[in-house]
Amino acid sequence: MSFTHHVLDSVAGPLDQLEDPSRGIRLIIARTGAEPVSLALRNVAGAWQGFFWRDGEVEKPASGWDNHATVMGYFVHRLWKQESVYEGHPIKGGNHGFIRSHCFAPPVVDLEAGTLTYGVDPPEIPADAYPYKVAMRLIFSLKDGAMGMRFEFENQEDHPVALSFGWHPGFAVGSLESARLLLPPGTYRREMAPGDFLDGATEEIDFAGGEMPFSKKALPGSYLLDLAGVEDRRFILEASALGHRIECDYSEAPFLTLWSNGDPFLCVEPCWGLPDSNPPVPFEQKRGIQKIGAGGTLTASLRVSPSFLS
Repeated sequence: MSFTHHVLDSVAGPLDQLEDPSRGIRLIIARTGAEPVSLALRNVAGAWQGFFWRDGEVEKPASGWDNHATVMGYFVHRLWKQESVYEGHPIKGGNHGFIRSHCFAPPVVDLEAGTLTYGVDPPEIPADAYPYKVAMRLIFSLKDGAMGMRFEFENQEDHPVALSFGWHPGFAVGSLESARLLLPPGTYRREMAPGDFLDGATEEIDFAGGEMPFSKKALPGSYLLDLAGVEDRRFILEASALGHRIECDYSEAPFLTLWSNGDPFLCVEPCWGLPDSNPPVPFEQKRGIQKIGAGGTLTASLRVSPSFLS
């Protein structure tokens, strides 16, 4: 298998392009935030067709959501008043943590495996963003016509640590009204979050499988779903307006967030954590927080397979 890698210049800084010519799939990642900004397939005419919202457009728009597929860590979503306390250490940060604005070094490129690996070492973590020595590696891959993503966290402390992380991809749908998100059967527990903060209330939804049972009108407020009662965590988004189909294999993710601001995109987000509570709790007690033992590691993977509708 032969992959190619190119560094592209842009107004948003360097972009890393990884391509599998034999499969006609291409991934472009911005080094700011290690954020995928394009996931594209060659169509029957030989032209690239992108699957993310504003695919390949890195200039800031005049209005609206200006991201494509944000990486979240070392916390996800929101902190109460953009601050928290972790075992006496203050934490400050905007939505989704410092990773989204972190300037990553050039990735380690493996053209045999088709991977790009980005890293954060403890000295690079802002002092007020996270208090402990936990390194992160973020590995993107192209394999069998799909994009893979793997988180690796290494706790370099001699005591347990807590953190959360996830991925916030916005998939272009052309028309939010006609797009269909197919959910597998199971019991979904919705974590209620008025004003974007958990209030402790939950709602259980026993679902036979099929098109999501949630109103699209409420997507701007987000649906936060606990997947403990869902065995098969593969979610399919069909965008008939664009002729797109995307299968999201989030088998390892404990939570799923669905969001859109009403524009023609839908965020289908695998999460290893949840937003802060109202009233807030200490960081290490946050709902869904992930724990890593002393000197231990935590890994998590996901896979996204784009294709064209027949």
